[in-house]
Amino acid sequence: MTRLFNWRIVFKTMGVLTTLEAFFMLAPTFAAWWYHEPDLGAWIISSVITWISSWWMLGAGRKAEKRVGEREGYIIVASVWIVYSIFGMLPYWLSGTLPSITDAWYETMAGFTTTGSTVFTDVAAQTHSVLLWRALSQWIGGMGIIVLSVAILPMFGLGGMQLYSAEVTGVSYEKLSPRIADTAKHMWLTYIGLTIAEGLLLWLFGMDRFDALCHALATISTGGFATHNDSVIAFGPAIQWTILIFMLLSGINFTQLIYLFRGKPQRMFHDEETRWYVSACLVAGIALSVGLLIHTHMWSSIRIGLFTAVATITSTGFVASDYMVWPPLLWVIVFFLMFTGGASGSTAGGVKWVRIAIFAKSALAELKRRIHPNAVIPVRFNGHTLREQTTGNVMAFMFFYISIIVLATIWFCACGIGFDESLGIAVSMIGNVGVSIGQWGSSGCYAAMPAAAKWAATFVMLIGRLEIFTVLLLFSRALWKK
Repeated sequence: MTRLFNWRIVFKTMGVLTTLEAFFMLAPTFAAWWYHEPDLGAWIISSVITWISSWWMLGAGRKAEKRVGEREGYIIVASVWIVYSIFGMLPYWLSGTLPSITDAWYETMAGFTTTGSTVFTDVAAQTHSVLLWRALSQWIGGMGIIVLSVAILPMFGLGGMQLYSAEVTGVSYEKLSPRIADTAKHMWLTYIGLTIAEGLLLWLFGMDRFDALCHALATISTGGFATHNDSVIAFGPAIQWTILIFMLLSGINFTQLIYLFRGKPQRMFHDEETRWYVSACLVAGIALSVGLLIHTHMWSSIRIGLFTAVATITSTGFVASDYMVWPPLLWVIVFFLMFTGGASGSTAGGVKWVRIAIFAKSALAELKRRIHPNAVIPVRFNGHTLREQTTGNVMAFMFFYISIIVLATIWFCACGIGFDESLGIAVSMIGNVGVSIGQWGSSGCYAAMPAAAKWAATFVMLIGRLEIFTVLLLFSRALWKK
């Protein structure tokens, strides 16, 4: 028998989440007041609209059953990014900063999905409130709106396991404590701690307080929104090394980071995915550094090569040098790094290294089976034999990931964009990287992209942020018949 869909719990949960967004909007509103900026009125109106809407949703969800099933969980997780972007775009649009709804929507979705691509041709000319909201939207989306809510929902009498499992997608996830809300709290405390630590270091190394705050928010979320037109190129080596280290940390599974900070580093060092991820950053960084050193004969090439590798693999998208002027071999390496991503359970986008490792091991195991057809050759990860369901999950993910890239590339080409740029945009958007190749290259500015392509790009960003299955399941007849 088909269970009735619990719409009231959806409205109630969305009301709680939208209340949180309205709360976060107070920060840029205060910034607009503090710096005497002309868009203060737009921020006040946007905040009021968001507050009123959240109260309406809470009212619509009164007397809801305290039951969040899989269907409700998936619809909440998929729709919250859209709802957040609808309200999040209001300040851009009402203030006239981005008078086009398409551009306002694009900028907001690029923030909450931590893609970090932009339609601002002159970022440095924007108000403090706009720059802070761009960075803050990435920070909210980085750890995940749902993971934040799971730490708070129990106070409203709502469960969070279904939301957590729908948001923390991947091959597997790990709970730090029996109660899922406690796990979410530990993750957010670590997230906040890393943000404060980086912000203080950036300030000590010469950034002004506002820039240090915005860059810390954008780094830990692996978003990449900068406050200057040239990203972080203009900043000194100490600042770039600091950002590099915190990008590297943000690409590690946050569960492993918590064990590290609890004095159990062996848990992280023994994790196979972490080893794959860190090794990839080092190998790619060294390859780019050597190539640049040969090309430029400058020792700063080591820092720039490592920075570019980590920024690309973690999908942060910060730029320490315009890689499109490098030798073709080097920027082609950067392009392929966009496919990878960080570790599962991190703020990074992309395929994730656990899937890449399992995919590679499965391929090698199949090759061995061809040579020894009667041998039993299991696929092992972290010392455990993987079930066929797990390897099947990875294969299905890879199929859909490549299929979406192909379809998106075709769509962008149909919009009049060249093939190289179309492929680059598709890979960048689904991996939530932001920067690309070709015309837009390392600038990450997509202001000139056709409107139809911008709307498609935001959809691809959303699919990438939710790691495909959450979105695809919404179109599954079996889910709704369950």
